[in-house]
Formats: sequence, C-alpha cells, structure tokens
Amino acid sequence: MRLQKFLAQAGYGARRKCEQLIAAGRVTINGQPAQLGATVSPDDDVQVDDRPVAQVEEKVYIALHKPVGYASDLSDPRNKNMFELVRVPQRLFGVGRLDKDSSGLILLTNDGEFAQRLAHPSFEHEKEYRVLVQGHPSDAALRRWREGVLLEGETTKTAPCQVEVMGKAPTPALPRDAGEGVWLRVVMHEGRKRQIRRVAKLLGHPVVELQRVRVGSVRLGALKSGQWRRLSEHEVRALSGALPASK
Repeated sequence: MRLQKFLAQAGYGARRKCEQLIAAGRVTINGQPAQLGATVSPDDDVQVDDRPVAQVEEKVYIALHKPVGYASDLSDPRNKNMFELVRVPQRLFGVGRLDKDSSGLILLTNDGEFAQRLAHPSFEHEKEYRVLVQGHPSDAALRRWREGVLLEGETTKTAPCQVEVMGKAPTPALPRDAGEGVWLRVVMHEGRKRQIRRVAKLLGHPVVELQRVRVGSVRLGALKSGQWRRLSEHEVRALSGALPASK
C-alpha cells in the first residue's frame, strides 16, 4: 500500500497532508526516513514524529458477477456462497442481496460505513435488472408494475419503478413448458426480498431468468460469471454520494 494512503487510513488527514508529513521528514519506515511514493506492508514499522502508527486494515470495494447457485450470505453452510469466489485477505460482506437463483452484479466490501451509506434510502441508487419472464405482459400489467403493487404479507405497495419490454425471448432460452417469453428491463430503488420475482408472479408472468446489470453508476460490463474486479476510486466516491452517479 502507498505510504500516504496508509497514513490517511490511520487518521493523519487527507493524502495531501500526509504527503506533506513525508516531505517534511517526519515519517520513518523501519527506522529510515520515508520517501514520497514508498509502499508499506503489514510487517513494516511506520512512525510519525517517532510515534508508531497503528496498522489499519485496508478498505476494499469489489464488484462480483455472482453466478446462479451461489448464495449472497452465509446463513446456510450447505450452500455455495459468493465469498468463495473472491480471494482477498480481508473479511468481506455483501452490500445488499441477490438471491441464489439470480446472477449478476453484487458489491462486496469490508467498509461498514460505505455499506450503510449505500443502503440508506436518501441516496436512492438505482439497480437495473435484465429479466426473462414467461408470456408477454400486457400494457395494463406493465402499468401496475410501474406504479406499484401490494405483495402478499406486505402493508405498503412497492415503490414506482421503470419496466420496459426489450424483446421477445428465443425459444431455447425458455423451459419446454413455459411457452413464449420476453426480456424486460427493470430499474428500481428499493429492494424487498425477491421483489421482482414476487411482482412478476403476482402479475401472471413468472421469472425464468434474472440478472442484475447495474448498481448506481457501476455496471456489470464484461465481467464473466464468477469473475470480480476492484472498484475504482471514482466509483467508490460516486456510490458514497461524494459524486453524482453518472448516467
């Protein structure tokens, strides 16, 4: 890790201020004066003004293409879980959920504050899905979905969302007994448990396949099933609300 980033995470101020500390000769690594651009490892003895700097776990932010069949939590040890796919030293947790039968983009981190901000309703980060349903929803059914429906066991309707038909699904994409089907684009802010599947079933068009392709400004992109990448600093700032999400 870069020394100035290490010092910033340890509470010595913004990176520019940490660079000033290094340039002023106030920082040492293993007893030697530190240089700008130096890197440090967990075994290094870093001191500022002859006082040891406590090691702080590096914050990581990861985008994963979760495959079908992997759980997004650890509630059932019998399930394969998505954490098996991401090999990093830090202990991670998922931001939000993506059910076992669904695939696509899910974010993982060890930064609790980041996760809390991302989940807070005031930030209203959009989540976009590519959904294959049985049959062809009528204009009336799509309007109900967009305006919100009352699901079984709920006391309030689902929030308004965007739903549009993207195209007819080829026959091989559907189970033999499913008949025709279409692909939908669904964009929403809230995330009740298995919400899209429950709404689609209520409207008479069960989900055959569901993939999340975007969270806020972060897209699934070219990530293949089971692959992951680290988020860029810009993406983390946008999701945290420090920057407006790009369209």
